[in-house]
Amino acid sequence: MAALLKEIILQKEYLGYEAVETIYFGGGTPSLLDHKELEAIFEKLSQVFTISNQAEITLEANPDDITNQKIKDWKNAGINRLSIGVQSFFEKDLVWMNRAHDAKQAVGSIKTAQDEGIDNISIDFIYGTPTLPDENWEKNIEQATNLNIPHLSCYALTVEPDTALTKMILQKKKEDINPEDQSRQFLLLMQWMENAGYEHYEISNFAMPGKRSRHNSSYWQGKKYLGLGPSAHSYNIASRQWNIANNILYIESLSKNELLFEKEILTDIQLLNEYIMTSLRTSEGIDLNYISKKFNSDSSAVVEMNSAPFIKDSKLKKEDSKLVLTNQGKLFADGIASALFFEG
Repeated sequence: MAALLKEIILQKEYLGYEAVETIYFGGGTPSLLDHKELEAIFEKLSQVFTISNQAEITLEANPDDITNQKIKDWKNAGINRLSIGVQSFFEKDLVWMNRAHDAKQAVGSIKTAQDEGIDNISIDFIYGTPTLPDENWEKNIEQATNLNIPHLSCYALTVEPDTALTKMILQKKKEDINPEDQSRQFLLLMQWMENAGYEHYEISNFAMPGKRSRHNSSYWQGKKYLGLGPSAHSYNIASRQWNIANNILYIESLSKNELLFEKEILTDIQLLNEYIMTSLRTSEGIDLNYISKKFNSDSSAVVEMNSAPFIKDSKLKKEDSKLVLTNQGKLFADGIASALFFEG
């Protein structure tokens, strides 16, 4: 805790003294922080930065960490939004994913938060697991909308190398994922969420009107952000930096009033490619006029030319000066972005 508070002081100039509009406690299990630790962090942040009175302040929490008292403490500390790692409302899925909570806790955590006055809630869902038939996937979505959850983040399960899940799949102890099932469930998800009145404002994110995640939106809009703690990443338009991952070295360096991090100065081509990648993921899409003004008209013309095959295949559509993914195109977002990148 002392190291984190010291880093806040050392990073006071990083955002250029702009008012802080969003704060996000994530990257693990921040819900394990007690209220005194949260209050100490807020106090230091308020001393060092100007925090907007309308700031969105989110805390990630697992369902099994949520209690009435914790919600009260989080609210008193300044938390006004929760992101809850529900993953599924079905026991079979949670067991397969080796989650610590059960289906009853998944529902109970949401109701507890709502009972204590936090209605601005986002929940995470995982789809495309071998244990989740389409019927249950639809029931997950129906339950979330019936609970009036204003924001859903939905991710296809990915099997990362060198993980326990990968090992169990290779040993035939767990069934492998099926990409075709994942694609179908993503297409179904988009239809269900549209029918329920949610905006599909980013590939993995759906929100009731006015309930988009302001914090996550800042990433996709290319705004500055400051990350605090081991491994945390920061971005200030011109460069990107990331703190050392080793907890011990992180703490030792800050005890000497030093912060160990690596830094990368971004070239114009890197900035352009990053804009293509992030904007393509959003419902607003790539703005060719913005590329002309921010970079140059030649770059805009090249992006438009390279987008033609995807427009022909109905994976992209051109709306005025913007290139926007179709629902089918969202299945290929990363590949399309890569095809539009500039070399350099």
